[in-house]
Amino acid sequence: MSYQHTIHYKTYQFNDLRTLLAKATPFRSGDALAGLAATTYEERVAAQMTLADVPLKTFLHDAIIPYEKDEITRLIIDSHDGAAFAPVSHFTVGELRDWLLSDAADTVTLQQLSPGLTPEMVAAVSKLMRNQDLISVAQKCEVVTRFRNTIGLKGHLSVRLQPNHNTDDPKGIAASIIDGLLYGSGDAVIGINPATDSPQAVVQLLRMLDQLREQFDIPTQSCILCHVTTALQIIHQAPVDLVFQSIGGTEKTNSSFGVQLKLLQEAHEAALSLNRGTVGNNVMYFETGQGSALSANAHEGVDQQTCEVRAYAVARKFSPLLVNTVVGFIGPEYLFDGKQIIRAALEDHCCGKLLGLPMGVDICYTNHAEADQDDMDNLLTLLGVAGCNFIMGVPGADDIMLNYQSTSFHDALYARKVLGLKPAPEFDAWLQRQGIMDARGQLQQVGKAHHLLSYQAG
Repeated sequence: MSYQHTIHYKTYQFNDLRTLLAKATPFRSGDALAGLAATTYEERVAAQMTLADVPLKTFLHDAIIPYEKDEITRLIIDSHDGAAFAPVSHFTVGELRDWLLSDAADTVTLQQLSPGLTPEMVAAVSKLMRNQDLISVAQKCEVVTRFRNTIGLKGHLSVRLQPNHNTDDPKGIAASIIDGLLYGSGDAVIGINPATDSPQAVVQLLRMLDQLREQFDIPTQSCILCHVTTALQIIHQAPVDLVFQSIGGTEKTNSSFGVQLKLLQEAHEAALSLNRGTVGNNVMYFETGQGSALSANAHEGVDQQTCEVRAYAVARKFSPLLVNTVVGFIGPEYLFDGKQIIRAALEDHCCGKLLGLPMGVDICYTNHAEADQDDMDNLLTLLGVAGCNFIMGVPGADDIMLNYQSTSFHDALYARKVLGLKPAPEFDAWLQRQGIMDARGQLQQVGKAHHLLSYQAG
């Protein structure tokens, strides 16, 4: 099926829905690299005007990647909830946008609707939104998950404490963890990207994290961000809280990561069987990022933002505790500058929330991108207003193992303070018991005798 729109006597033709979605996307370098972007601003506007008139039902029978070719397409179609979709089934994409911005689309209504929306519907409507719209809609969404604490409640902002070390040195990692805890970070997860994926190294780090957590009775969860197959190999040998995996929006992308839906299902069931959660059983942690499919030459001719939102269908299947878009990590080939990174992050957060996911954002950039920490300050503030579930806490905002710039413990304090946000309730109570924060969320002076400072990594 082809689509077209005329502006000033010039007719723009879009051969199929996949092309229309790509041409309607706000400009980013990845789509230009793939040859998918609109060639002029006017063509992009024509595509957006055309997309606004597409009925939502079209996305249920016009797959942008064929059903028989891609297991994520099959997942999207086979798991679609027609009853949840019914209240908006008569809408076009443009009408969905207008409704989402209206008072009729409140928090409870959006929670009920999310199983009826497909990633392509959500990607399409986001392409018609200003940044302000993306913030407004996301702010109305509330997605709450639980393991040892409760993440995603309105009025709260959690932090993944990211104590990476380029040699996985336990003492260096422990120093970063204690530093982060004393600044109120770590309620989303204490999560380490290991320098090596060897099972022995992963087991050693997991045992250290669990010993620290138990010694100080910290109501949080830990995760070593190893490959899912490594986690499955050691899951009965080590204290595994969350199972991690990077995922993409096409079957080919996930194959390049060495995963399929069946493998993720096996890992999910294995993690559930451990029964390590105390207040809930959300046991998966997924990371995504615009450009991952294109960088693997697995995008199937689909624009990078739509590919990203399709990855959320994979995440949604496994009811994760955390989903994190590592928005500026892949590099300027995919998101060239601060403006593109900010736009992509707001899209990812809004689209994930609309699909019912507990979205966090790694507010980050690489040193060869046209971005700086001022861009990240802007994005951090915007995401805080939008109700982001969690952000990263990296010592000094500079990850010495992954070599990119993110957000620091101090950045999280800033966001909580200026926006009146608190850590997860259980973690907040622990911080007060430890004398780290008071009931107003103010950081307290911690003396040299504080027992956290006595911790010795084994």
